[in-house]
Amino acid sequence: MRTPPLGIVRAVMRWLMAAFFAAAGYLHVSAPAEFLAITPDWVPFAPWVIFATGLLELAGAVALVTRPLRWWAGVALALYALCVWPANFKHAFEAIDIAGLPSSWWYHAPRLALQPVIIWWALFSAGVTGWPFAGRERL
Repeated sequence: MRTPPLGIVRAVMRWLMAAFFAAAGYLHVSAPAEFLAITPDWVPFAPWVIFATGLLELAGAVALVTRPLRWWAGVALALYALCVWPANFKHAFEAIDIAGLPSSWWYHAPRLALQPVIIWWALFSAGVTGWPFAGRERL
């Protein structure tokens, strides 16, 4: 069986990532209390930051599937994923219960370990990097 061309793989990954960030953005805007619970104490104006990040996730999802903005969206979403990692650590280590999410380490350990994969996914699907398949290429 032949492997699909890299462009098709990237496109599928891009649309999946856009759907993921659109859903997350919607949740940040519609249910901010859940995110406020896991926001580190050192984040200033946390309710406003959560609202703004929701809007930015929605904008990033749209930009990721828009050719002229794709590269910048990939970089922005990767940086965003890096910046929210401390909230994931707080969620795990302080055992904060959030409705609809498991509270065991069977959830938290993979979630924390996969954050670098999400960062790579944003960069790869936007054409910022081709690693490990090819050199950097712009789409």
